[in-house]
Amino acid sequence: MPADPQTAATRQGPLLVVGGVLVAAVLSSLVNAVIALLARAVGAPDDFEPLDPGSYIFLTTVGVTAGAIGWGIVRKVSRNAEGVLRWLVPVVVVASFVPDFFLFGAGGVTGVAALLLMHVAVAVIAVTTFRKVLPLS
Repeated sequence: MPADPQTAATRQGPLLVVGGVLVAAVLSSLVNAVIALLARAVGAPDDFEPLDPGSYIFLTTVGVTAGAIGWGIVRKVSRNAEGVLRWLVPVVVVASFVPDFFLFGAGGVTGVAALLLMHVAVAVIAVTTFRKVLPLS
């Protein structure tokens, strides 16, 4: 008996999933590098650590990985994964802004605005990638 075509279409090999998550982390880190450089060019403090590559690359990788795990869990347990993710992703992104608001003293408006933009950029890249390597239907 042939495999159910819908099931076959939604199952991706582990190498494709891991590769997709890796690509999302690398691409997000590159976009964040541009955002950090632009932020520093327009006045973010040079000593604002969250705009240092070691900080944002690590946190970007953690965020993309956590997002992929969460996406996979919702995809597996929800009957309406698309609907759940449609509200869950924005809620998580907005919640991720909260720690950044405590950094105004160190990073000023420019530094914090750059961090907020980084969160959005990572989310857009990650969701686009997850839709390809962890499709919902």
